[in-house]
Amino acid sequence: MTFTPPASFATRPTLRGSFGMSASTHWTATATAQSVLERGGNAFDAAVAAAFVLHVVEPHLNGPGGDLVALVRPADAVEPFVLMGQGPAPAGASVEAFHRLGLDLVPGAGGLAAAVPGAVDAWLLLLRDHGTWELADVLDYARGYARDGHPLVAGAAVTVGRVADLFRDHWTTSADLWMPTGSPPAPNTVVRNPAYAAVLEELVGAGSSAESRQERIDAARREWMATVLPRAAEFLRTPHRHSDGRDHAGVLDAADVSEWRAGVEPAVSTSFRGWRVFKAGVWTQGPAMLQVLRMLEPLADARLDPSTGVGAHTLLEAEKLAYADRDAWFGDTEAAAEIKALLADEYIAERAALIDATASADLRPGSPDGRPPELPPLRTDAGVTSAGTGEPTVDRRGQTRGDTCHLDVIDRWGNVVSATPSGGWLQSSPAVPELGFCLGTRLQATWLLPGHPASLVPGRRPRTTLTPTLLTRDREVVAIGSPGGDQQDHWQLPVLLRMLVGGYEPQQAIDAPTLHTTAILDSFWPRTWTPSGAVVEDRIGEEVVADLERRGHVVRRAGDWALGRVSAVGRDASGLLWAAANPRGMQGYAAGR
Repeated sequence: MTFTPPASFATRPTLRGSFGMSASTHWTATATAQSVLERGGNAFDAAVAAAFVLHVVEPHLNGPGGDLVALVRPADAVEPFVLMGQGPAPAGASVEAFHRLGLDLVPGAGGLAAAVPGAVDAWLLLLRDHGTWELADVLDYARGYARDGHPLVAGAAVTVGRVADLFRDHWTTSADLWMPTGSPPAPNTVVRNPAYAAVLEELVGAGSSAESRQERIDAARREWMATVLPRAAEFLRTPHRHSDGRDHAGVLDAADVSEWRAGVEPAVSTSFRGWRVFKAGVWTQGPAMLQVLRMLEPLADARLDPSTGVGAHTLLEAEKLAYADRDAWFGDTEAAAEIKALLADEYIAERAALIDATASADLRPGSPDGRPPELPPLRTDAGVTSAGTGEPTVDRRGQTRGDTCHLDVIDRWGNVVSATPSGGWLQSSPAVPELGFCLGTRLQATWLLPGHPASLVPGRRPRTTLTPTLLTRDREVVAIGSPGGDQQDHWQLPVLLRMLVGGYEPQQAIDAPTLHTTAILDSFWPRTWTPSGAVVEDRIGEEVVADLERRGHVVRRAGDWALGRVSAVGRDASGLLWAAANPRGMQGYAAGR
């Protein structure tokens, strides 16, 4: 028995073309990528141009002071590589130093949580090594939106409204930038950021006397890391309000940022139903999806259908096991487990055997290399309400947490990129007035527990939630991803199963009702979990909900079109290109010609 899309399933046609395809979480980024492709740029030129636009037009979801993870496959490469734009913890950020401040968690907002910003340097590295355009031309799109203005999306306007009192009372530079009239802007208000436009002009100007394109980009990278970011770090050294309700000074300094550079590294992968699935390493949450796929691989097709009770249950239980491993074993320290051990046949079989007919209420990490797992203290729901679209979530105390963007691009030559930029949200920390942006808070994903794989350690990367995906099979390729913090892969997984097993077209798979587990440790302050928790779209149906509840899942209904913001691009076996985007929230877009 197999599962297939219903004959009456409403869907929009998948876009196909031969010029290049792009999909993103904002129309300006998609339009930017498509403009670059139509003007002769390749997928990497297009992705970088679109990414800098996202910094401007989705400031509540990402920013120049944030981070980036991408899967990149040049047309002549057999396998993709990881573009690593996740900066490490500063030298002054340690478990001991934060304990001396009376903290048991890294704050979710404020300069103490700032890692070295990695996104801009990573994008410039990609442009230098694999793009074809000049830096000035690539940045011109973002510079124009920052200088001349753009309509503020509703999500950004709502976010400013939620933190308006914090801005007025404590982060006055943020109030000056985002509330120049004294009140939160209404949706579609045209907003400008001349300070950031000037920063982009500064980057272009830094290489104006260089002889080659590569030297001009390298000059911009040096300017960013050694001149621009130190100004941001210095600004946050002045004590300011954090999410624990107290004022602290940031610890990031000029040496931290000037000595770091983005890089590339091999992707990790597994096979699933004839496809090769690639993710970033255990310093991200990406390998958890590989574990889930390995557990699901031998099961009958019918057990992999997210539209049935048994299929939804099986997915949720497999995810809970893999993410328990994430929370016990993933990180950028010596204590982290090796990917080989996490994906070993015997270990995967041992984990899959734990899935039975009922929902587990326990957090059950395994011992992939024989060591006993270590988990931080478990905190149940602390009043955080989850916004199903993946937009920023807010707790009852008014603390706003940020989210993420995603973009995919494939060009006529076969170059492809799946990228998830994030961090540096407008609600992360006070805006630096001379720069027009703030720094991120990725260190909140670390634990203040010595020896844990995801402990706060100077010079080490926080274990990030950013998890783009790339798949290959012969000539076929798929680049896919989603915003959504911990839920990014939970929303990608049903789409992939429907495409690879159920025979859905990509747009059908994205449009289909979805679900996710909340029985994992939240990567964002205040780091809670919901035992047996599951969130579903109402369209999944009463029969499925009843089945899940009978099995012991604590189900919350999120609405008909509420979960996930998956987008994807690809090339099919005939060589045609396609793109698909999420309709939820009316913010995802796909284009091609």
